[in-house]
Amino acid sequence: MSRRSSTALRDREAVPVFAALADPTRLGLLRRLSADAPLSITRLSAGTGVTRQAITRHLQALGAAGLVRDRRRGRERVFDLDLKRLEVAKRYLDHISAQWDGAVDRLRAFVENT
Repeated sequence: MSRRSSTALRDREAVPVFAALADPTRLGLLRRLSADAPLSITRLSAGTGVTRQAITRHLQALGAAGLVRDRRRGRERVFDLDLKRLEVAKRYLDHISAQWDGAVDRLRAFVENT
């Protein structure tokens, strides 16, 4: 696989994740799930000022991006993080960070040699 096509593959994997993370409510849900998961919709909506229906829609968007998963626990559904998709985002950001580090190193070498 060429470098360009592997980069495009990473982009296609990362775009839905970052799109889902672009909303402050969804980021807040992920933060709560990272601290206290698994949580029900009732617990996730408590104290947020956001309706349970809106929380449900946000959780569906996070689920579609592969960031959360749900399961039945008794009469309720509980949600938990799916760390595999978060790892995709982390790898993507690590790759970009390494590219920036390389650019800074090249600039530093250029400046020091002139």
